[in-house]
Amino acid sequence: MNPTPRLEQVQCLDAKGLHRMAYWEWGDPANPRVLVCVHGLTRQGRDFDTLARSLAGDYRVVCPDVVGRGRSDWLADPMGYQLPQYVGDMVTLLARINAQSVDWVGTSMGGLIGLGLAAQAGAPLRRLVLNDVGPTIEPLALTRIGQYLGVPARWATLDQAADAMWAISQGFGPHTRAQWLALTEPQLQRDDEGFYKPRYDPGIAAPFRAITPEIAAAGEALLWQAWDRLALPVLLLRGAQSDLLSPATAQAMTQRGPRARLVELAGVGHAPTLVQPEQVAVVRDFLLAP
Repeated sequence: MNPTPRLEQVQCLDAKGLHRMAYWEWGDPANPRVLVCVHGLTRQGRDFDTLARSLAGDYRVVCPDVVGRGRSDWLADPMGYQLPQYVGDMVTLLARINAQSVDWVGTSMGGLIGLGLAAQAGAPLRRLVLNDVGPTIEPLALTRIGQYLGVPARWATLDQAADAMWAISQGFGPHTRAQWLALTEPQLQRDDEGFYKPRYDPGIAAPFRAITPEIAAAGEALLWQAWDRLALPVLLLRGAQSDLLSPATAQAMTQRGPRARLVELAGVGHAPTLVQPEQVAVVRDFLLAP
């Protein structure tokens, strides 16, 4: 098993032309068993290093940097940073890697991308893990995220950056300093003066800030329609203290559509990082079950 991932890329279509989406790949590239892991709003594919190492003996694990994040290109039109673009990019990725059958782990935004893809007729998804997200997003969480999304930031040292990122990431739950530094370093890039800054396009905030209550309600209705179309096994993880996925929404997801299996994780909010051994074990057991 490879201790580090391979960095690959694929060209995707957008409204203004083409952009390059980077993805990190673990395990045997000839393995027909494929696991795609997709990160949250401001994160990137290296978030899944721990989970990928755990599963790379069983899967070809592919962890994309969604466009505008990590090593991927930025969109010329920031209003393109929305689910239809992301789902389209993932269709291109699956064609590139020639994936006939796919299991999917998606954290927050990455879960919604998986939901959108799984609801398409003919989608190759076999099993779906939604990490602390559902069709209804709590307004309180959107307000919290909006306070830091796209706000300029730079730090002199990795430790300063890690501390600042921890201040807005308490919902991730307890981590050792080593675990947090491992999650933080791929989130950063150096500017021309040597300072650290977030490795994402501040423009991803543009469509986020354009959301009105009417747009939010319409989007929620479409996501519930997508949920009700699903016909595959779904594991729903919920941080017990999550401000984004409410207990009511999580319960509704166990009672309609694919009737998800719900696992609540104590001591965690939004969103579990899938770094702690007990979290990895829950995901492994679901994906590798007969």
